[in-house]
Amino acid sequence: MDLLDKKIISIIQNDSSLPLATIAKRIGLSTTPCFNRIKKLEEDGVIKKRVAIINHNKINLPIVVFLSITVEQHSKEWLENFVEKLTRYDEIVEMYRLTGDSDYLIKVMAKSIEAYDKFNQQLIKEINFRSLNSNIVLKEIKNTTVLPLDNIT
Repeated sequence: MDLLDKKIISIIQNDSSLPLATIAKRIGLSTTPCFNRIKKLEEDGVIKKRVAIINHNKINLPIVVFLSITVEQHSKEWLENFVEKLTRYDEIVEMYRLTGDSDYLIKVMAKSIEAYDKFNQQLIKEINFRSLNSNIVLKEIKNTTVLPLDNIT
């Protein structure tokens, strides 16, 4: 990757709906070489996909919960079963395996505390765990999809 790729990434991660001609003009290329660079970034997996970011409050999902799960076992079979079960839930929008006090951190979106409780009770029935801890977001302070690009040389 070079400086032009870095510029393309910066532009696209701030607004992926910009027309190719606009992106090309901003980085000082014609449209064909710009298009080829974008395609290469997509093929290389640098650009995973281009999406619209939806305001969760506007679609009746105001409740954001970070669910920490600690488990007893860490076998490959258990993990495959765990991932298969959890990825079925639309309420789960992010999932991470961690180091530290808990093993997994899951971001859950719900329309109400009652809806989250129903989801949580269903989850308790389906997975084997040692502890489960819910942290309800009171106020979102920063939430961005824009990644720092200083590491690109």
